Amino acid sequence: MAEDIKPKRKRDPALTQARILAAASNEFAEKGFDGARVEQIASLADINKQLIYHYFNNKDELFTRVLEDAYRGIRKEEAALRLDHLPADQAILQLVDFTWHYYLDHPEFIRLLNSENQQKARHLKESRNIDEINISWQGISQALIARGEREGTVKPGLDAMQLNISISALGFFYLMNCSTLSIVYQQDLLEANALDKRLAVMRDTIACWIRPV
Repeated sequence: MAEDIKPKRKRDPALTQARILAAASNEFAEKGFDGARVEQIASLADINKQLIYHYFNNKDELFTRVLEDAYRGIRKEEAALRLDHLPADQAILQLVDFTWHYYLDHPEFIRLLNSENQQKARHLKESRNIDEINISWQGISQALIARGEREGTVKPGLDAMQLNISISALGFFYLMNCSTLSIVYQQDLLEANALDKRLAVMRDTIACWIRPV
């Protein structure tokens, strides 16, 4: 009886790198930078570990690329939002909604950022691409603030950076700490009704802050 011979997998560098990055994103998000293992990433990607080092010099370079791709993901979807038909204050609240739902749909994003904060952002400091990747948020926010001032729907003098930090923080803190907060407040803060209440609070907080005096 002829021995079964597995056909050799055709090498596709783009596909292989995509599989590595997907596996790495899962591993880093689950275990953080320090806890993640290249061997496990290779296993998840179903490749030889040495192939990872063929495309990425080391674990740090791989993590940097994962972070860059994570930021690319949120910025791409953020840039695709249709906000021009809304008054500026309502458009800003759409950014609140978008950010919240993106965090819920992509929990790996906030976990990766949390891990990088534990690393003192040393990978982002070394990235040659992160500034270009993130520049779009500034244009979106500044345009909405300027339009809101003209419309009279947003108070003058809002800082675009502070606006973005506030929107991010209101959701980021809640989701990153929901396990402990659920114990402290004796309720499941990831239950659908609790998530809806949190978004309502986020919207009200930002709406009050940006409202003209």
